[in-house]
Amino acid sequence: MWMLLFTLLPTMGFAYICWHIWQLLPFAPWAKACVLLGGLLAFCCMFANFTRLRGMLSLNAASTLYEVGNSTLFILLYLAIAFLLLDLGRLVRLVPKAVVVHNGTTALVIAVVLTAIFVYGNIHYRNKVRQPLTLTTSKHLSRPLTVVMLTDMHLGYHNRRKELARWVDMINREKADLILIAGDIIDISTQPLEQEESWREFLRLNAPVYACLGNHEYYSGQPNAQLFYRQADIRLLRDSVATVGDLCIMGRDDRTNPHRKSVAQLAEEIPDSTFSILLDHQPYHLEEAQQAGIDFQLSGHTHHGQVWPISWITEAIYECAFGSHQRGDTRYYVSSGIGIWGGKFRIGTRSEYIVATICNEGASKGNEK
Repeated sequence: MWMLLFTLLPTMGFAYICWHIWQLLPFAPWAKACVLLGGLLAFCCMFANFTRLRGMLSLNAASTLYEVGNSTLFILLYLAIAFLLLDLGRLVRLVPKAVVVHNGTTALVIAVVLTAIFVYGNIHYRNKVRQPLTLTTSKHLSRPLTVVMLTDMHLGYHNRRKELARWVDMINREKADLILIAGDIIDISTQPLEQEESWREFLRLNAPVYACLGNHEYYSGQPNAQLFYRQADIRLLRDSVATVGDLCIMGRDDRTNPHRKSVAQLAEEIPDSTFSILLDHQPYHLEEAQQAGIDFQLSGHTHHGQVWPISWITEAIYECAFGSHQRGDTRYYVSSGIGIWGGKFRIGTRSEYIVATICNEGASKGNEK
């Protein structure tokens, strides 16, 4: 059902956009046909990303296929919005027919505006926001702890080893006691990670790394994902609990696994006197952590929609789609992610990593830099 919708909706949108472009461009029919053919090839690249073709190409060619195909999806979204607004304007008689038929000025304005939006979106994506977070507790802590928290790295054909190296340098500058990753380290395949030996970058991190699985680890092949975790010296918590100094870290398997443990089952292994952190990739049923007495939950998955107006949809779906949240004594942070799926655009959202200071109530926060 979901695959049918994923295929049908973009195809219908593409047909709608093509019809409008044909009407709008003041070119000869052969020239308009060339423009639409170029758009069709880019559109087909998106579907090719879900076939075996990608695995048969060189890494650079496969990366280009990925970038072109998935970027096209976002560009089509904004073209559809532009033409829907023009159609609405015509419906209420605010936009004359001449504006949308054989009008080079309108075509140029749309092209310039969309180019500006997506150039901004790409620059904004590359800027990683450092989000400080202070977590206070009455539970025992020998000293304040600095924990770097990440989600949704989506390493693969578009976020490659060079980009990962930049992130590792950024994380190392925090001199953290611990690094936590709440799933989707891998994008859709481990093949590019294996070719570039991207796991070696994780070995440069100057603090131990604990992580849970996300849905994309299942898409990439969960056994392959676990092998990558081992090579990268990432401690995988899959429905398991680890005591790290004064902290108790719980990693829940992704909800892709219908047989995963409940939060309550995981919480049975936690001493009441220990500060507890739950890594659960998808932020559904936040009440479970509250009912189990968890101190803090880190989730991701939503990307906060990546681009507006999809952010409105995620806000409607999730109790908390982005940022800090609290239920009773349980605090949450749903991250929009340091990486991204698909085209490298952030429009109305941000890429981020969290630097949390965990300290006793009344202690110096010390996390502002």
